[in-house]
Amino acid sequence: MSRPLSIGVQLPEVERRVPWPELIAMAKTAEDAGFDSLWLGDHLLYDLPDGGVRGPWEVFTSLAALAAVTERVHLGSLVASLGFHEPAMLAKMAATVDAISGGRLILGVGAGWNRREYDAFGIPYDHRVDRFEEAFGLVRRLLAGETVTHTGTFYRLDRCVIDPPPARPGGPLLMLGSNSPRMLSIGLPHVHQWNVWWTIYGNTPEGFARVVADVRARTEAAGRPADEVEATACVYVQAPGGAGRDLGSGAPDDVRPLGGSPAQLADQLAGFADAGAAHLQLVVDPITQGSIDWLGQVLDLLSR
Repeated sequence: MSRPLSIGVQLPEVERRVPWPELIAMAKTAEDAGFDSLWLGDHLLYDLPDGGVRGPWEVFTSLAALAAVTERVHLGSLVASLGFHEPAMLAKMAATVDAISGGRLILGVGAGWNRREYDAFGIPYDHRVDRFEEAFGLVRRLLAGETVTHTGTFYRLDRCVIDPPPARPGGPLLMLGSNSPRMLSIGLPHVHQWNVWWTIYGNTPEGFARVVADVRARTEAAGRPADEVEATACVYVQAPGGAGRDLGSGAPDDVRPLGGSPAQLADQLAGFADAGAAHLQLVVDPITQGSIDWLGQVLDLLSR
């Protein structure tokens, strides 16, 4: 038995404050339930509707901790804002997480979007895509094992090398978290995967298929076979007890979560494989240990 596509789960980010023992328990439950991957967002804080603020744990130290208590699942950033990190230090952290996990890291990267957290932490918000382009080139070269000397617009390195190296030969898998034309032009020549958030394509296989067609055409234009870069998607799903998930940003009123019985949800997720997805990251309402355990039934059905 094998699934038509890989299935991961995004662990809590802004919905509520989650103590570390609970997060560890959720990660272990997900691995036991048969999930293929665990994902953490790279955010610093969000403004809440009630006037308060909330932020998740830091992504790379968290991934290192999860790597130490899991054995099989891939671990991914969904996605790391390159603007938050000096590129050489991000490569160093990624290599460390990859080594701790035995080569299980998927390094998802993007340019970020939430100006509030940039301003709060004193991080420049201007020229985000320009900064991404320069930083991405440095990160991927360093993780591939190059010694890099570089003087650019935003960054400077002098004979920088990542040692010890990542566990995975050639460095961790790279995933681009964007479907904008310029970001795709920067990432598609180099990444292993690309990802789209559920609000962008409407949370349906049909909407996702349209994005897949566009990205495949751009992949060919970048000089690679159309399906060489794996298509991945975040999918919003509702488990028993779900009543809406606080996602840190607004969602269109006409976009609804997938749901129903385990069999119904399995059928809906299988539709994404038909639309071209190789890997899904489930954004779950409610995101609890009980929901993750319940979704194990869905994974079993997909495997049949």
